[in-house]
Amino acid sequence: MEIERGHAGLAPSEHWHETSNMITSGRWPTARSRRATLRARVPKALSIPLAVGFVVALTACAPPQSYVALGDSYTAGPVIPVQLDDPAGCLRSDHNYPHLTAPDSGLPVFRDVSCSGATTADMTAPQDVTPGPNPPQFDALDANTAAVSLTIGGNDIGFVSIAENCSSPVNSGTPCQDRYVVNGDDTISDAIAETAPKVAAVLQGIHALSPRAKVFVLAYLDILPDDGTGCYPQMPITDGDAPYLRDKEKELNAMLKTQAVANGAIFLDTYKLSIGHDACQLPVIEDLCQRRMLPMKWSWLPHPRSHKAISLVGHAVAALRLSGK
Repeated sequence: MEIERGHAGLAPSEHWHETSNMITSGRWPTARSRRATLRARVPKALSIPLAVGFVVALTACAPPQSYVALGDSYTAGPVIPVQLDDPAGCLRSDHNYPHLTAPDSGLPVFRDVSCSGATTADMTAPQDVTPGPNPPQFDALDANTAAVSLTIGGNDIGFVSIAENCSSPVNSGTPCQDRYVVNGDDTISDAIAETAPKVAAVLQGIHALSPRAKVFVLAYLDILPDDGTGCYPQMPITDGDAPYLRDKEKELNAMLKTQAVANGAIFLDTYKLSIGHDACQLPVIEDLCQRRMLPMKWSWLPHPRSHKAISLVGHAVAALRLSGK
């Protein structure tokens, strides 16, 4: 007959008898005597396997650590094969830089919840994409998240509208600057300044949900040639506006760096890694846009090879994580 064992391997009746003796005698066992009694009842041959089993059990119960990728299209990688369907409206590639970087992170769990068109508001609210929606990106974070990568803010300042408004039917003048710089007030610079506290709030939210995570803020990849030249009509930005828009992107990246440093994150200057992989190097994408198979705004996408270049960041991520810096 199977006997249900009580405390310290005693049958219930034995346990009650021992406890009664303690009560009536007024003598409770000391810590030393309890340890001696336990050692006497547990054979030495069993003590080591029991201890090892206990440690293994605790390890098995510990939730795995994760790497979470957050952000917009510069994280998601629209147009880059192969596009995922979770949801398809996010235009997320399985060859974007988070997917290329994840194997180097050393973390067993990887979640990429980036979504094209995302703003800072979409970190905490569902994003309406078709098909979709994409759940709040912060839903992927938890106390076991060990690393987070993020590129956000471009859509807050109006990347899509800037691309459309700065496209010119002729390569003449500075129509983009004329539209956005009014009476000495640069409205793109204003939008960047207004986005700064939103980025700060995102970083603080990440730390609150994943207090032990290392947070990496990645710069936006090079859109136009870094030397300030244009490539009209491949990119329908006038030669006069090309250096202006290049400088606005650098201003956006400088803001991201400032907010990263001020809010306990690590800034990775992936703009430099992507130089030479700008939109002027995209004849295939440009051809699709010219034939109206894709909207012209997609001509602002980074070169697919830049995602391979940026995967070099994975080594930096892994190194920083392991070094504890």
